[in-house]
Amino acid sequence: MALNQATAHELITRLQQREITARELVQATLDRISAVDGQINAFISIDAEGALTHADEIDRRRAKNEPLGPLAGIPLALKDVLCVRGGRTTCGSKILEHYIAPYDATVVAQLRAADAIIIGKTNMDEFAMGSSCENSYFGPTLNPRDPERVPGGSSGGSAAAVAADETILALGTDTGGSVRQPAGYCGVVGLKPTYGRVSRYGLVAYASSLDQIGPISKDVEDTALLLQAIAGHDPRDSTSIDAPVANYLAEFKDGIKGLKVGLAQEHFPAGLDAEVATAAQSAAATLADAGAELVDVQLPVAGHPEYCIGTYYLIAMGEASANLTRYDGVKYGHRAEGDLNLQEMYLRTRSEGFGEEVKRRIMLGTYALSAGYYDAYYRKAQQVRTLIRQDFEKAFTACDILLSPVAPTTAFRLGEQTDDPLQMYLNDIYTASVNLAGIPGISVPYANGADGLPIGVQLLAPPLEEAKLLRMAYALERTTA
Repeated sequence: MALNQATAHELITRLQQREITARELVQATLDRISAVDGQINAFISIDAEGALTHADEIDRRRAKNEPLGPLAGIPLALKDVLCVRGGRTTCGSKILEHYIAPYDATVVAQLRAADAIIIGKTNMDEFAMGSSCENSYFGPTLNPRDPERVPGGSSGGSAAAVAADETILALGTDTGGSVRQPAGYCGVVGLKPTYGRVSRYGLVAYASSLDQIGPISKDVEDTALLLQAIAGHDPRDSTSIDAPVANYLAEFKDGIKGLKVGLAQEHFPAGLDAEVATAAQSAAATLADAGAELVDVQLPVAGHPEYCIGTYYLIAMGEASANLTRYDGVKYGHRAEGDLNLQEMYLRTRSEGFGEEVKRRIMLGTYALSAGYYDAYYRKAQQVRTLIRQDFEKAFTACDILLSPVAPTTAFRLGEQTDDPLQMYLNDIYTASVNLAGIPGISVPYANGADGLPIGVQLLAPPLEEAKLLRMAYALERTTA
């Protein structure tokens, strides 16, 4: 097995036993990127020199038996919506094409403390607005499992990079499924933590009440390892939860005997792709064989696509409209050239700098927040959001974990849905409600369709129950190993 095909926990053991060096691992990763990324386009930028320099430092410290962090020597990629001091942070947009971040995001500082080696920044739907990774100013990312298919979005670059062995670990962000859906499409593991479990400081905002940073990796143990490194309270993020972080690595192999897995009939409508439905139901059966108890639950609001998708997009677009007002060409980012007055400069800067999907969402969000429409749309969406959260709270009184599909189909073809935004938005029907409720969810690869494309299964848990979620995910993963 090539170095870059191994998991992080396997490589950590080999590094600690000095079978390999950090430089060898980083060089193998860079070589892999050089070999395949021209076809996949998973990366926006690579810091080869910085990564090799850091690897040499790790090797020197290891040779001197100096203390090292838990991720020492492991290459890691960051979605290009996370600030890295002195490096480009583009958000996949022309308006930030040349922006250099002046500080590290909290998760970046935590990764540096863990001695992970940041290899580069991954491609994404512009400002995290998309479900296919086709909306990037830097071109679409392709699915490594089938280059005619999308990798999912908006963290498609991170998921594709892990699936193509271009990195060992990656971080994405999840606003309505943007870690879990691409993980499902690419056949890797993707976790959205509880809202507030991981600091958002240094994450360029899309929808502030929904955004959450999460790990993408090759297996559940790697996910636990990465979550352990980035979870925790951060006073610089006012939404960060001040609660102890569980020992995920100690608990995730404890077994699932006696745990209850809930299945909601709303997650299995008549029109659901047969292979996706079969995979989810089979996953539930295998968990029952492993000791879990299956129970039926109801999600009358959270599981209803009309309520869930409408609520999600009204809230997300409203918050995006407010958050993206800062990109006006004055302090940073792209500025339109020419003999323009202030209003003309604003208009042309934003028209040139933003892509079509971002402009669509800004306009829809502005409309929903405008006088005369706020109560009918945004305020009503917030009320339905409360009902969605209550749906999950009630369901979790009857079960420990909920199981559902990740997406209604396997990865669709490039360009297949770009002219039909509403159809594109429906790819989030199983994931968006999770962000509205603020609960954790994980996508675990479970099966392959007849076309050979991965099918993921989604597991959900109550707030701050990531340890239990990882236990169930690990048990499910073991059935397919």
